Amino acid sequence: MSTFHDFTAKTIDGKDKALKDYAGKVLLVVNVASQCGLTPQYEGLQKLYEQYRGRGVEVLGFPCNQFAGQEPGTETQIKTFCETHYGVTFPLFAKLEVNGAARHPLYAFLTAQATQPDGPGDIQWNFAKFVVDKRGTVAARFSPTVTPSAAELTHAIDRALI
Repeated sequence: MSTFHDFTAKTIDGKDKALKDYAGKVLLVVNVASQCGLTPQYEGLQKLYEQYRGRGVEVLGFPCNQFAGQEPGTETQIKTFCETHYGVTFPLFAKLEVNGAARHPLYAFLTAQATQPDGPGDIQWNFAKFVVDKRGTVAARFSPTVTPSAAELTHAIDRALI
């Protein structure tokens, strides 16, 4: 069986990143967009990252332009936007597709898992959230409207840290 750690993704700066580098950490994996009604969630994601990073949690942002063209920029533009408007310091990756024939293999893995409270299947919109445990197993999935500060999300992260 595959785990999150079996995949590689390009960073926002164009470098290949082996996701096994995150082994032993709890991850919050989010498909993000800069021109979405949910874009202000970047602020909450950054706060969550600052709050939990010392406990072994990483937030990983994966820009995606599949939902109403809400991430049209280049990687450089995306990175600048996130840093300038939201002070983002958590890792960002290159744009990828989360659904369809060109879906990145990582998202093929994530969306195939029997997850709760949001079940398996296609990503519905920007800011869908996956909690991945230290072993690379998907521990929980949350819909885009669940905010980074929502109790159910932080409880899932806390459980994965145990």
